[in-house]
Amino acid sequence: MHALLWNLFSTAGLRFALCGTPRMIDRLIELSLRNRFLVVALWIGVAGWGFWAMLRAPIDAIPDLSDNQVIVFTDWSGRSPQEVEDQVTYPLTVNLQGLPGVKVVRSSSAFGFSMIFVIFEDNVDLYFARTCA
Repeated sequence: MHALLWNLFSTAGLRFALCGTPRMIDRLIELSLRNRFLVVALWIGVAGWGFWAMLRAPIDAIPDLSDNQVIVFTDWSGRSPQEVEDQVTYPLTVNLQGLPGVKVVRSSSAFGFSMIFVIFEDNVDLYFARTCA
């Protein structure tokens, strides 16, 4: 009777009463404690293999999710925004809309300069987009 109560209130006995048979986990812990060198060597091997795999992974940690966009900056000093729009921005915008793979063309004119944003489809190569625009 005394042994039964001792088993029930000891750590292993309480675990047995709550979780069922703890033999597999106890054996794994016992095996790990007996073979400390093997556990440390296995840990070093797995950590080294993970470091090797990390160095050779062909993916970016932060992928570029932005659109394929090219910004065309034009400069015509001393001109009003209306003149820049009529003489530079509008003709360029119309011609850039005809490029293959263009999704959207947006433009903005100010005193002496304009900016044209050309957004390409996702399947268009960025190098191709920059050389065309």
